[in-house]
Amino acid sequence: MASSSSSYVNGNRNCHGDNPQVKRAKWVVPSSRMAKNTHNPIRQIVDNMKIEPNPEKKMIALSIGDPTVFGNLEPPREIEEAVIDCIHTRKYNGYAPSIGYESARAAIAKYYTCPEAPLEAKDVIFGSGCSGALDLCISVLANPGQNILVPRPGFSLYKTLAESIGVEIRHYNLLPERGWEIDLDHLQSLVNEDTAAIVVNNPSNPCGSVFTKEHIQDILQVAERLRMPIVADEIYADMVFSGHSFHFMASLTTEVPILSCGGIAKRYIVPGWRLGWVLINDRHGAFEAEVRTGLQRLSQRILGPNTLIQAAMPRILEDTPQSFYEEIMAHVQVRRADTLLAFFSSSSYARIPHVAIALLNLQSDQLEKKVN
Repeated sequence: MASSSSSYVNGNRNCHGDNPQVKRAKWVVPSSRMAKNTHNPIRQIVDNMKIEPNPEKKMIALSIGDPTVFGNLEPPREIEEAVIDCIHTRKYNGYAPSIGYESARAAIAKYYTCPEAPLEAKDVIFGSGCSGALDLCISVLANPGQNILVPRPGFSLYKTLAESIGVEIRHYNLLPERGWEIDLDHLQSLVNEDTAAIVVNNPSNPCGSVFTKEHIQDILQVAERLRMPIVADEIYADMVFSGHSFHFMASLTTEVPILSCGGIAKRYIVPGWRLGWVLINDRHGAFEAEVRTGLQRLSQRILGPNTLIQAAMPRILEDTPQSFYEEIMAHVQVRRADTLLAFFSSSSYARIPHVAIALLNLQSDQLEKKVN
């Protein structure tokens, strides 16, 4: 007989077999190891923040990278109309294929294909935002006990996604004195037999830097020599300030297999619409045997993002006027100049660490005009 102090006591035998039923002495329901290992520091703060602003002081809102919060940035009316029209057709209220509607995936492939990195619909997998796309990539490439390389400073979600499934994070350094380029010597020193992939974020969050073509080629040479696939977080690909040029990593290599992650959250000012994608760039079939199938299987866990947004995707890409993109970037660039000028004009500027100064030193034409 079990003692009264035991957490379990034997009960009656199960009518479906000889194993006795087990009864807990009290309600204690543990969470899974995955839940215990999941920690998103940004959402932990924001989702649990309950602070009343001081009515005597003006609040300085640092925000969390959501362009919709203050209402000064709005999506183009054309994409709203595209979604509304999809609702009215009543054709998109059911389940879509787990990887996404083929018409939407074909539209993405057509928009982003280029001779150097050709894409077809089969090369596009939809996820719940770019975060969902990153989750698919990390989950399909790395097993528990393996490691992936991620930038420092970098987006905290990489660590959240990896550690939740038992994958180790190894941080390679970015160099502020070189415009936040990757320290490639440091990166290579972190690689071992358990390294599954390199995560490269360009344009950078949080640094705001954009890699030159030459630096990307250097990164690719390292990956090719190590035979290491790359997960390219390129969510800000279409949002580069004047005077800088962005290059998709896949367009600069014919050798390195790359999973490129993007989405509509930033460029179209609709992070809540939750549509992101993985672009499979694989010239030599390195992903063919297992990774393509693995991405499809992982996508079947939740059956993809919102069907209405998927259905509207071809029109979102076709109908959005070029003037919208230009106006958004002009607005953001001017606001950035105003913010930097405020730092330069503040008496507290002298107390900013050198690393922060290096970041702030990425000045725009507007800032130079204001200072002059």
